[in-house]
Amino acid sequence: MTGTRLYQSIAEQIAQLIDDGAFPPGTRLPGEREMAERLGVSRVTIREAEIALQAVGRLEIKTGSGVYVSERQPELMGALPGASAFEVTEARLLIESEAAALAAHNITEEGIETLEKLVEDMRSSDEKISNEADEKFHLTIAKASNNAAILHTIQTLWRMREDIPDVKATYESVCVHDADTRTEEHRAVFDALKNRDAVAARAAMREHFHRLLQAMLDATEQQALEELRKRASESRERFTTAQKIG
Repeated sequence: MTGTRLYQSIAEQIAQLIDDGAFPPGTRLPGEREMAERLGVSRVTIREAEIALQAVGRLEIKTGSGVYVSERQPELMGALPGASAFEVTEARLLIESEAAALAAHNITEEGIETLEKLVEDMRSSDEKISNEADEKFHLTIAKASNNAAILHTIQTLWRMREDIPDVKATYESVCVHDADTRTEEHRAVFDALKNRDAVAARAAMREHFHRLLQAMLDATEQQALEELRKRASESRERFTTAQKIG
């Protein structure tokens, strides 16, 4: 997890503690050191998270006094919905496909060079490098769309992909097994953008997400089958035990 995402994640955890009543409105938060130990991060990350929460009105930082939970808690505009991995991926398919089409007309030569390097980085055996390259690839295309609303939306979808536990777990279970396929799909998007072909860029991005959705369906189906087998095995064991007792 990058430094930026880490403080955002910690900010969300602190906000959740506030919502759960651990820190009622008007109360003083524990010091940075205690919060850092409690959440398992550095004091710098705690400070960044608290500044972020002050920016949206959830905390008040009083110099020389401490950090306090705001008396009036606003609705968090940046709060993430309880979306499923399928919903996040469906939204990404619709939005990122059009972003790719726009990027085909607007992307610079520098952007093309960046994407080419990122595709190569996705081939890395280091999972962290590969995943970071994946994210940067999609965000580079979003920026190249030259549409601030689209960029913000795609950034938010990536937050949902990384910061909603069930969504993150589903992506990890699927993506770890199809690294080569994923890389080739990104290569197809890159080739279309390099050729300034909006139709091909849209189609390649849609194909990438269609395949990802199918992989999620297959994984979910396999999980359901394993759960069914487990329950059948438990039932058989109880039945056999009852027969022996009888």
